[in-house]
Amino acid sequence: MAAAFPCAEDDFLCSICSNVFNNPVLLSCSHSFCKDCLELWWVDKPLHPCPLCRAPSTGEPHRNLALKNLCDSFLKQLSLEDKTSETETVCSLHSEKLRLFCLDHQQPVCVVCRDSRAHTNHRFRPIDEAADDYKEELRKHLKLLQDRIEHFNKVKVEWDQTAAHIKTQALDTERQIREKFQRLRKFLEEEEKARVASVKREEKQKSAEMKTKIQALSREIASLSETIKATETELKSGSVTFMLNYKAAVERAKQRPLVEDPQLGPGALMVVAKHLGNLSFNVWKKMKEMVTYFPVVLDPNTAGPYLSVSEDLKSLTNEGEEIVKPQNPERFQMYPMVLGSEGFKSGTHSWDVKVRSDAHWSVGVIAESVWRKGTLQTGYWEVWYDNGKYKVSCPPKIDNILSVNQPLKRVRVKLDWSGGKLSFYDSDTNTLLHTFRQTFTERLFPFVNSFNSNPLSIVTKKVTIQF
Repeated sequence: MAAAFPCAEDDFLCSICSNVFNNPVLLSCSHSFCKDCLELWWVDKPLHPCPLCRAPSTGEPHRNLALKNLCDSFLKQLSLEDKTSETETVCSLHSEKLRLFCLDHQQPVCVVCRDSRAHTNHRFRPIDEAADDYKEELRKHLKLLQDRIEHFNKVKVEWDQTAAHIKTQALDTERQIREKFQRLRKFLEEEEKARVASVKREEKQKSAEMKTKIQALSREIASLSETIKATETELKSGSVTFMLNYKAAVERAKQRPLVEDPQLGPGALMVVAKHLGNLSFNVWKKMKEMVTYFPVVLDPNTAGPYLSVSEDLKSLTNEGEEIVKPQNPERFQMYPMVLGSEGFKSGTHSWDVKVRSDAHWSVGVIAESVWRKGTLQTGYWEVWYDNGKYKVSCPPKIDNILSVNQPLKRVRVKLDWSGGKLSFYDSDTNTLLHTFRQTFTERLFPFVNSFNSNPLSIVTKKVTIQF
């Protein structure tokens, strides 16, 4: 660089920004600066002095084209030197070029190092050949990292979809909750109106009855008042007149006490107990007619490909084409299967599934530990239907064909976990189809499996009240 540019490097630097001149301008005092640097330095200096010698500037600064060309050439030379300045590193011990690579010490060496005692019986490679080998090894590690980041990017896309799915789930769940509570509110509002109307009807009836009684009593009071007034008048009359009218006055006075004594009679008041007694209980008892209860609630987070679960979580349908869903650990990847939301690890449980004779289906229970991302080998017990045949299955045991007199419409699954018994019934005839006897050791989940577009559903149970 010294041969190409006899000037010192500082001669190419602006004294304001200390960088190579950018669009240099020349002042009347012969000093040069970057145009932008000078204008910024002059912002609060109306006399425009030189930043170096403080001499006032006369006129507008002129572009220093000669300095600009020198700076451009200087920068170009620096760029070329950066590209060609890959210095050949020499051995720190022998000042010889490092042309070999010691495989035992894993370091570059020179030819003198190779013959030294420090590298006796060591293996060497030409440094370019060793670099090629190690570059290839590094490429393998790089490929692993690239594959990993590609995998991570795919996972991120799936997780982004999962986050969007969670948002959709939340909005849909909130909507359904609001709809259900709206129906409950509507029922309660209508029930409130009906009961208030009943109170008003009774009030109107009882008030009308009391009004009739009061009017009759008022007429009787008026009549008695007239009799009293006439009798008092007779008592004030003279003796002759009194005696002439005495007999009639006595008869008139004697007749009034014969009127029956007015009685209120039973049932005159509002029957408050009828309206308020056990009010909340009676409303709840009536409300049970609009409430449904499913002994098994399907979990849409477990539903396999092609399956859609109804909003009330009681039925499933095979749509015939794959539905994009998050691949969460709970979901079945290969089977059109959905589990109940609750597993059982004790006690006795029973539920009915409405099935069809024009669909390929299976119902039963499956162990919690069964791997849901591959082929099911064992850990489940089922009754299934295909091509007109009913079978029971419990791998690895051989399937048994069931003898069924008429097509099944509802299958009852009865699990006695503690007793180690799982039974299947024809719900309509209460006929036992098959019983598995097994010592259960882990939580079991109800499942329904469907290969057909015709829906299968959990049968609701009637809500009863016992005292």
